Amino acid sequence: MKTIQIKNIKNEIIYEHTAENNTIKIMIEKMIKEGISLYEADLCGVDLYRADLCRANLCGADLHRADLHRADLREADLHRANLCGANLYEANLREANLYRANLCGADLCRANLRGANLYRANLYRANLREANLHRADLREADLCGADLCGADLCGADLCRADPIKKKI
Repeated sequence: MKTIQIKNIKNEIIYEHTAENNTIKIMIEKMIKEGISLYEADLCGVDLYRADLCRANLCGADLHRADLHRADLREADLHRANLCGANLYEANLREANLYRANLCGADLCRANLRGANLYRANLYRANLREANLHRADLREADLCGADLCGADLCGADLCRADPIKKKI
C-alpha cells in the first residue's frame, strides 16, 4: 500500500489517498472525478502525462515545470495558476480559463487553446508554435518573446496585448 498526499501552497494537506499501485496521476484524476477542488494545490514538477483533468479546479495551483504533455484540460479553471516552464505540448486546453495564469517559458507547441480565456496571461517566451488559438481571449496578455510560428490566431482577441515578436 502506498499513501500519497496533496498539499496546498501553504503546505497544508488537502487530500490523502492510500492504495496499491498509487500514483500522483491516478490520485489527481480520482479527485477530479469526485469533484474535489485542487485550489492552490502544490503540483510543482508532477508527471501528469496524458492525464484526464477535464473541468478541474486548479485555480492558483502551482504547476511549475509540471509535465502536462497531451493532458486533457478542457474547460479547466487555471486562473492565476503557475504554469511557468510547464510542458503542455499537444495539451487540450479548449475553453480553459487561464485568466492571469503564468505561462512564462511554457511549451504550448501544438496545444489546443481554442476559445481559451488567456486575458492578462503571462506568455513571455512561451512556445506556441502551431498552437490552436482560434477565438482565444488574449487581451492584455504578455506575448513578448513568444513563438507563434504557425499558430492559428483566427478570431483571437489581441486587444492591448504586449507586442508580439513573431519568430519566422
